Amino acid sequence: MMAEKWLTDQEVEQEIESLRTSPMVQLARREQALKYKRRQALYQLRNLEKRGCKLAEQGITMDNIEVMLFGDTEDFED
Repeated sequence: MMAEKWLTDQEVEQEIESLRTSPMVQLARREQALKYKRRQALYQLRNLEKRGCKLAEQGITMDNIEVMLFGDTEDFED
């Protein structure tokens, strides 16, 4: 059995630098960023749906939301 070859600190740094500039690493990072962004959108939409359900339970609808949240809104009309 062959002994494992341990990398020196300098070899580790060289490989890190080489991989950091690799187009394949950049491609994988882009994929990771896009997936993360989509997951964040999903989590945000789930949270908004949950909040909408709570508002609906309180009797708030699209027609009465301003009155229910802020009272008389005559002063704020467009």
